[in-house]
Amino acid sequence: MSKCIFLDRDGVLNEDRTDYVYRVEDFVIPEGVIEGLQLLKNAGYLLIVVTNQAGIARGLYSRNDVMRCHEYLQQQCGHLIDDIYYCPHHPDFDTQSLLRKPDSLMLEKAIAKYNIDVSRSWLIGDTLRDIQAGKRVGVRTVHITDQIPKPPVGDQQAANLLEASKMVVSTTL
Repeated sequence: MSKCIFLDRDGVLNEDRTDYVYRVEDFVIPEGVIEGLQLLKNAGYLLIVVTNQAGIARGLYSRNDVMRCHEYLQQQCGHLIDDIYYCPHHPDFDTQSLLRKPDSLMLEKAIAKYNIDVSRSWLIGDTLRDIQAGKRVGVRTVHITDQIPKPPVGDQQAANLLEASKMVVSTTL
């Protein structure tokens, strides 16, 4: 069985914005992200992006826009990411969907497709709904935050992906 890191996109792999990130020119990769991905890949983890993309449901951008940003990220990081799952739905604009975090269908699909061992896997996200999705499938979680909430949201907290990656790699089962 494979071990995996599930990665939220906005706020983890790229800088989040108050509006949506769907244009390559707005897709800013923070310092340390590529190094963090390399650390995780070198430690033998599959890297799978799981991201809500409600702007599709709102008619603000297309599925192709999401994939253009993903391809840009792949080019910048040397194609380290194994797959991307995204939810194009939002209950206020089109439909309820079990794909949408905090539900866990994106993760469940990847677990089935890649034969992922959840006991050896993690989710790294910056929102409560990311962490909730990871907990639903039984992976450990790292909450990317600059302020540790009380009580903490994830199993671990880190300031950024590089710090989270170092933490995951140093943790043994």
